[in-house]
Amino acid sequence: MYIPYENMVDTSRVWVYFANRPFTEEEKTWMISKLVTFCNQWNTHGSLMPTSFDIQHDQFILLSVDESKMGASGCSIDSSVRLLREIEQHINVEILDAGKVAYLHEDKVTVTKLPDVNTAIRQGKLTPDSPVFNPSVSKKSELESNWLIPAKESWLKRYFNNQQITQ
Repeated sequence: MYIPYENMVDTSRVWVYFANRPFTEEEKTWMISKLVTFCNQWNTHGSLMPTSFDIQHDQFILLSVDESKMGASGCSIDSSVRLLREIEQHINVEILDAGKVAYLHEDKVTVTKLPDVNTAIRQGKLTPDSPVFNPSVSKKSELESNWLIPAKESWLKRYFNNQQITQ
């Protein structure tokens, strides 16, 4: 059953997905309709779960489930992935590709594919202090404290600590 995102408890589980480009207003309108419909029927083992979503920075989809009474099952998670695949295909965007990193550059969300991280570092677009979106947050409360972190405090630190920047 759909609950407005701001009403979800802080302990709600969150899955963070981000697109390789910003969504248009038309795409967001279509996605919101699909996501509300999905949340209203999202269930685990036949029981509806308190669920929600949020679209942030016109590029991130946050799915949320209050698991305090019942956890999301593998089948329910699979159904959310099917929805995201449908969104990808309908609006021609990459969401489920895990081979990318999102960070802020000049106050704008920038998405770089993993093979291009060294290039972004060499060009000065990605620095140790660049705010990086941490897709591994798993609770709504973590979005406030641990979603946007300096690159040097993320898994990207190895690129800076080991000076692996190749020419």
